[in-house]
Amino acid sequence: MQSTSIQAERLIVCNKMTAGRKPKPTALKIISGNAGKRKLPEFEPKFDISQPTPPSFLNDDAKVEWGRMSGLLYGAGVMTEADRAVFAAYCQAYGVWAQAEREIAKLQETSVLNGLILKTKDGNYIQQPMLGIANKARADMVKYAVEFGMTASSRSRIETNGSSKKTNPFAQFDD
Repeated sequence: MQSTSIQAERLIVCNKMTAGRKPKPTALKIISGNAGKRKLPEFEPKFDISQPTPPSFLNDDAKVEWGRMSGLLYGAGVMTEADRAVFAAYCQAYGVWAQAEREIAKLQETSVLNGLILKTKDGNYIQQPMLGIANKARADMVKYAVEFGMTASSRSRIETNGSSKKTNPFAQFDD
């Protein structure tokens, strides 16, 4: 009998997954003032804000990006230990993108075809594989960046605690 209730509970949890727009994280709803005034989830997992250490496998460019952005995200209150893997994926995508772009720049200096296309053994022209690597890494990087509010459009939907406060010139008269 107990297994039936567990199965029913799993169905309820699974049914919460809906198509369409991804829900805004509760922390961001609270920071932005819960504009829709909808009830906030009570049982959402909560993690303490922290600044995790970078994984050792990150390439050099990724480590630099980790150092550049982790403090900013921690200061904005959106970084937790649970975000470490996703943030590492963002940083690694950044690192691969940076490496690929440097290689493309080198190819452009030395290539007759401006480094963007290659001539195959058969005489056909194809896109430089490094360009595909750069494009994929850039797309991945932007996808992960949105999760942390690091793009202009994702940031425009977020207000931090201090950003929306306006001073009231008559506040001195309040009781």
